[in-house]
Amino acid sequence: MTTGSNEISAFAQVRFAGLRFTPLSVDETVVALMARDPTAPFTAFVTPNAEHAFLRRKDELFRHCGDTCWISTNDSRILGRAALLAGLDLKFAPGAYVVDQLFRTGISPNDPISIIGCTSEIVADLVDQFSLTNVVQHIPPMGFIDIPEAVDAAVAFVVSHPARFVFVAMGPPQSEKFCQHVVADGRALGVGLCIGSSISVVTGKLDAAPDWMEQAGLVWLYRLVREPKRLWRRYLVRGLVGLSLGLRDVLAIRLGLRSTGGGEPARD
Repeated sequence: MTTGSNEISAFAQVRFAGLRFTPLSVDETVVALMARDPTAPFTAFVTPNAEHAFLRRKDELFRHCGDTCWISTNDSRILGRAALLAGLDLKFAPGAYVVDQLFRTGISPNDPISIIGCTSEIVADLVDQFSLTNVVQHIPPMGFIDIPEAVDAAVAFVVSHPARFVFVAMGPPQSEKFCQHVVADGRALGVGLCIGSSISVVTGKLDAAPDWMEQAGLVWLYRLVREPKRLWRRYLVRGLVGLSLGLRDVLAIRLGLRSTGGGEPARD
């Protein structure tokens, strides 16, 4: 069971840095999420950034999720600005913004919600902050995506706890690969939101960058300075490779060597 092609084709699609984007704003994304039939087959919502462009090159399952998910909104101001050089407007709808607006304007306190990952303390804060009454959580073991039994258990949890939204609170590539396993299983309903640490941001457990750094596209620098040992590879290796793929596309588009439309998945 997979997302219908008519669902995917309902949105404009743009290829940039090897990634597939559906250029939607935060408001447009939330409207689309809330309008989707909650009994429709399970599909994924992803928010790619420069790191995703790096990861997709050598991970077939991760790449397949990005190519076939329902909505894929831009989570990188830097990639967005690079795309503008080629005349592409990816818009900007990062996971934390979408999650915050979903809880503030869309999700009702009694709506069933499933959360995969995160911590029980942060989920408790989320429940208190938004007066939620119907939240269930499954915390897989570390590195579970490479443990078939753990993946099966997490998939079974999603299936046995039907929810309009399944918040997959893990970073890439685990969240996207997990959602692809749920899609392949074929029994679940709803939307799996690959939102990384967004719940931590919304609840205030993860300090957000100052507004001026956010607007300048320097969130990566803010986080790198705070956690250099954990994040240097993400931003200084994976992120730079991803950005270089975007700049390669800028050059190709400006030289007329490729179109600006969705097209077929890029060969990275």
